[in-house]
Amino acid sequence: MERLRVDKWLWAARFYKTRSIAKAAIEGGKVHLDGQRVKVSREITIGERLAIKQGWALQGPLEAAIQLFCRVMGENYVKDLPH
Repeated sequence: MERLRVDKWLWAARFYKTRSIAKAAIEGGKVHLDGQRVKVSREITIGERLAIKQGWALQGPLEAAIQLFCRVMGENYVKDLPH
């Protein structure tokens, strides 16, 4: 299974503009892996769950985001989304 450093993944996935900003976020405790603080050099694989705090928002699983969106906007806004 392919593994990738968490700082490189955060940068490649465009959560942060640079790897140094991703590194600062990780070192500042804004990134957690499976509920635990993570080190910059930690390698991640498919299936592990990252929680990323950016500003006032906490980025998490897609399912949670869709549920929150449904509660705020109503079911009609998401009925055409692919499942």
